[in-house]
Amino acid sequence: MGKTTAEKIFASHLVDEPFPGTRVLRLDVVMCHEITTPIAIADLMARGKDRVFDPARIKAVIDHVTPSKDSKTATQAKILRDWARRHDLKDFFDVGFNGVCHALFPEKGFIRPGYTVIMGDSHTCTHGAFGAFAAGVGTTDLEVGILKGVCAFREPRTIRVNLTGALPAGVYAKDVILYVIGQLGVNGATDRVIEFRGPVVDAMTMESRMTLCNMAIEAGGTSGICMPDGVTVDYLWPFIQDDYPSQEAALAEYSQWRSDDDAAYDRVVDIDVSGLEPIVTYGYKPDLVKPISEMAGTPVDQVYLGSCTNGRLEDLRVAAQILKGKKIAPTVRGILSPATPQIYRDAMQEGLLDIFMEAGFCVTNPTCGACLGMSNGVLAEGEVCASTTNRNFMGRMGKGGMVHLMSPATSAATAIEGVMADPRKYL
Repeated sequence: MGKTTAEKIFASHLVDEPFPGTRVLRLDVVMCHEITTPIAIADLMARGKDRVFDPARIKAVIDHVTPSKDSKTATQAKILRDWARRHDLKDFFDVGFNGVCHALFPEKGFIRPGYTVIMGDSHTCTHGAFGAFAAGVGTTDLEVGILKGVCAFREPRTIRVNLTGALPAGVYAKDVILYVIGQLGVNGATDRVIEFRGPVVDAMTMESRMTLCNMAIEAGGTSGICMPDGVTVDYLWPFIQDDYPSQEAALAEYSQWRSDDDAAYDRVVDIDVSGLEPIVTYGYKPDLVKPISEMAGTPVDQVYLGSCTNGRLEDLRVAAQILKGKKIAPTVRGILSPATPQIYRDAMQEGLLDIFMEAGFCVTNPTCGACLGMSNGVLAEGEVCASTTNRNFMGRMGKGGMVHLMSPATSAATAIEGVMADPRKYL
C-alpha cells in the first residue's frame, strides 16, 4: 500500500512511538512570534532550561502587534527580542525587517518539501503548500520543540480534496477554500491533513496554494498540503540553486514527497469549481458561506486587505486592478497591510500603493494586528468589516464587530460600493 505525503514525512522523521497512534517527529523548522513564544520562554527560564536545540533552525519574528502599541505588547516584543539575541538566532526579524510570519518565512526560503514545521500559531498549516507537514501547536509542544527539536503528533490521516474544472473569472483561491470549508464544516477535518489535489491546484501559483493551505485549520485540519512540483521548484530556486545541478534535479528530489497513486485516504472529496461564484462568509463561523449574489448590498464600515491569507503581491495586484481610477465609498474606511516589507516595496515600485492611496485606502506597515483585533484596524461595537483575513469569529477584529471573509477582488469591489459587491462587474 502506498503512502500519502504526510505518511511519508512522518516515516522519515520518526524518533519515537511512546503510545499507540502517537508519533514523535524530528523537526526541521521551529517558528516563533511575540504573542505565544514569550510564555514558552518564561516557562523554560523558570525550569532552568533556557536553551535552544539549534539556533539555525529556529526562526523568530515580531509581527502580531508591530510597532508595539502599549507597554504590554512592548514587553512581549522585548522578551522575544532578548531571547533571540541571547541565543544568537540568525533569523530574527525585528521592527523594520518584520512581516506577517506565514508570508515572511516562505518568502525567505525557510520551507522546503518534506519538512516538518511547527509554530505556536494555528495558521502554520500555510506552509504545507510546499509539500511540508506544518502545524500549529500549544505552548508545551512549542517549548519541547525549542528545547529538543521534536514534537508529538497523532498518526496522520488524510482527506483528499480534488479540485477539477477551471476557475471562472473573478473567482480565486480564497473563494475556493471558503467553499471547501463550507462543504467540510468547521469540524470536518479535525485531526486530519487536507491534501489539495487536481488540475486547479496544479495551475495555481505558490501564493494561491498558500491561501488554500492557510485556511485548512478553519475546517479543523492539522495541516493543509499541496504536492511539490515545478511551480514549487520555481519559487524556491533562488534559495536552492546551489544545492542542485538543475531545476529538473530538484524536482526529481522533491517528487519523493508526492503521495503515491495507491495511497489510502480517510475520505475523498471531489469539487468541480467551474460554476463557482465569489464566496463570502456570514455569521460567526468560517463554514457559513454564501455566493456573493446572496450577500450583495450588505453594508460594511471597513474593508481590510492583508494578513497571512491574502496580503501577498498577487492579492494586491488583483485588488488594485479593480480599484484603479476609482474611489472607495465615503461611508467606508479602507485599510491595506502588505504582508512583508518585500511585498510593500514591490507594490510601491509597481505603483500599486499609489492606486490604493488614490482610491482612499490607508496603507499600513506589515502586521497581523487587525486580523486578531489588536491594532491597525480594530472595529467598534456594531461595525462590519469586509476582510481578506481567515477568521470571522465573534469579536475577532474587535468586541461586538462582525467580519465577513472574502477574496481581495470582492473586498475591492465592496470598498468601491460601500456594500458587499460582486467583483466580476469590475473585471
